[in-house]
Amino acid sequence: MAAAAAPPVPTQDHIPVLLAPLLRAVAPVRGRWLDGTFGAGGYARGLLDAGADEVIGVDRDPSVFRMAESWAKTYGARLRLVEGTFSDLDSHAAGELDGVVLDLGVSSMQIDQAARGFSFQKDGPLDMRMGDSGATAADLVNLSSEGLLADILYHYGEERASRRIARAIVAARAAEPFETTLQLVRLIERCLPRPKPGHSHPATRSFQALRIAVNDEFGQLSAGLAAAERALRPCGWLAVVSFHSLEDRIVKRFFQLRSGSEAQASRYAPERPQTKAAFAVHAKQGISADAAELAANPRARSARLRLGRRTDAPAGRAAARAPGRSPHDRKGGRPPSARSCSCPPGGGVGPGR
Repeated sequence: MAAAAAPPVPTQDHIPVLLAPLLRAVAPVRGRWLDGTFGAGGYARGLLDAGADEVIGVDRDPSVFRMAESWAKTYGARLRLVEGTFSDLDSHAAGELDGVVLDLGVSSMQIDQAARGFSFQKDGPLDMRMGDSGATAADLVNLSSEGLLADILYHYGEERASRRIARAIVAARAAEPFETTLQLVRLIERCLPRPKPGHSHPATRSFQALRIAVNDEFGQLSAGLAAAERALRPCGWLAVVSFHSLEDRIVKRFFQLRSGSEAQASRYAPERPQTKAAFAVHAKQGISADAAELAANPRARSARLRLGRRTDAPAGRAAARAPGRSPHDRKGGRPPSARSCSCPPGGGVGPGR
């Protein structure tokens, strides 16, 4: 198993994606917020500077807290840092929250560190763990069956050549186990045609799939969304930034299910029982970066922000579906469930708060 990664090098040019539209949507910012993917602290600082009384920063990577030591103390007791995963955010919150923000996927500073093993453009140990514990990508590649590898590459990376790549991995590891990122990159390049100008690198989908599997990202996301529903007080905000269609689909399905906006599968199917909506969805199609943000931060190109506001309905047990297209995604329609939110406009707290 690979050694623990070195701490990231602090950078002054880290730009949180879609922070400005998030702050505009939830303004005025106040109360207790939880940043479930603390990273370089961009969202946490943005929320604190905008007026949040307290922000709880959660991250599974302990090195990000060492990086934050130089500036975190300026916020005093308003900023509390917790090592952990956002799937347990309701436990980390230790009380009701006015807002939760999740910035999904791997951070740019993690990609930039070759020792973390996330990048197919830099040679390093085949690790891909966001924290310091658990199986690495090398463990997965060297020990998984051909069938499991093919499934991971197909379902988590939407890699059409998943079986071909999995078969090549199993054949190659019999002679020499995979230890570095470039070992795997070279094999994938041999399995796929040379990309056309402007197209993504052949290893992009496979590296995404392995990273998701190593860190159980979809399981963490589904659990984290449910935990946010439990932790948010009425009128509290849930803001989620995603970077690819698979994770965005989970977030979209969660909001559909918990806002009562999921279409009936078939007019012949039994009618679903109607329950009071737990969220009112803000900007149903999601929010993307505008031209100004794209010019300042090209990483925002694929990002999408989805926002929901908690109602006073009891937290439910519904979970977002696993990745995969649903027939309901192509249809509109909305059952007559309760969807109203009596909160004041913006991020203000409601009566009696």
